Amino acid sequence: MTSLFRCPVCGAPLDREERICRCPNRHSYDIAREGYTYLLPPNQKHSAAPGDDRGMAAARRDFLSKGYYAPLLNTLCCQILSLSGDFPVIWDVGCGEGYYTAGIYQALTAAGRSPRMAGTDISKSILRYAARRERGIEWAVASSYHLPAADETADVLLDCFSPLALEEFRRVLKPGGYFLYVVPGPDHLWELKQILYDRPYPNEEKETPYEGFSYRSIVPVEDVITLPCQADIHALFQMTPYYWKTPRAGAERLAARDSLTARISFRIHVFQKL
Repeated sequence: MTSLFRCPVCGAPLDREERICRCPNRHSYDIAREGYTYLLPPNQKHSAAPGDDRGMAAARRDFLSKGYYAPLLNTLCCQILSLSGDFPVIWDVGCGEGYYTAGIYQALTAAGRSPRMAGTDISKSILRYAARRERGIEWAVASSYHLPAADETADVLLDCFSPLALEEFRRVLKPGGYFLYVVPGPDHLWELKQILYDRPYPNEEKETPYEGFSYRSIVPVEDVITLPCQADIHALFQMTPYYWKTPRAGAERLAARDSLTARISFRIHVFQKL
């Protein structure tokens, strides 16, 4: 079977066999037992183990699997169903542990569509969880700035809280294809930030045009979640950037809580490639 992925060394198409991907130039890549392929050459790595570590990967899996961010997933599914045809090619760039990727794939198939989907992330630890979620998706460890994808092959590209690699996104999307960029809204996790910091501030909200794309819409997602135990609170904390830059006093205040109610707020910026 011809893979959605291209060889990261020579750019040739990859044929996907049972346990290996090969290109015509005899470059080959093992498919891990979990189902992902490692397509990150050494010269694209900025550390020995880039991306989320095992602890952060497990925290994201545990938190998202309980459905706390289901409002965002449901909105993404509705948006992509409205923007894609019967046989869409969809890339989730910086897919993490695959919660949104798998949910979108399952929503499309439930609606009678026949999607081909790829999920990429730079973290091997987190791709192990993603590949277990949905076998119908192709998964690969790869850099967002060097996507193992052919030019102009994607109908929809999703970037959910991941680095913005616009040059690659323009290259991979078909003319008229859609790019969905998810960012936190102004009040996202405001109650959590009030516990962590003495002077929290809202996230900046802005409309930023990008060369080669036209704005279609900005879709808000707002809800309130209640975390009933310290384990869920810590999982949320560990999967956010705050985990690495919170003063000890703030982290201790959060660790003393046995429940937390907080707003969740997202913005889905929808662009179309010109």
